[in-house]
Amino acid sequence: MSILGDGLDAAVQKSFTRPAPKNAGTQMRYLVKQLKRTKAVAELLGISQRQVERYVAGQAKTPRADLAARLEREVKARWQPQIRAKAREKAASTGGIVIDTRARLGYTAPIGTTDQDRIRHLTVALSPLYAARLFDAQEAGASDQELREIAAEALREVYFQDNGRRAGSLEEVRFTDIEHLEFDL
Repeated sequence: MSILGDGLDAAVQKSFTRPAPKNAGTQMRYLVKQLKRTKAVAELLGISQRQVERYVAGQAKTPRADLAARLEREVKARWQPQIRAKAREKAASTGGIVIDTRARLGYTAPIGTTDQDRIRHLTVALSPLYAARLFDAQEAGASDQELREIAAEALREVYFQDNGRRAGSLEEVRFTDIEHLEFDL
């Protein structure tokens, strides 16, 4: 599970113009329509093709909790792709992205400075450049650690260095022990 990747997905999902399907039958029919075959949906969800057909036909209604979570995640990942693309494009070109986090942040700096890690609660608007880097890395399948490094670099630039106005000798920001993380477009 990727904390930053899930946070980016949640931010994009806020821009949906219609709610995603809620019940299992509707979700299953949507996935079958998207993937064109019940067998493909069964492989995606890790269940039998016959079970997919039962949901589509309305014979099965209430999935197990783990299946319900997978089903919801897969539907939301495919829901309104054009709206999703527009939201990402807007954030990456003009709007930027806001990160709200409570995490342990520290930095590497020259001797004589206080570089002690500590829990901080930050709400920072990141430039479109960093929004684009985060979304591009996520689409390329970057790990949570790689996304965390991009976010740490963005926080170093915007929060700690105030876009070049202070702390010019700051080398690296550590972004660990995330207690809360939310993105907003």
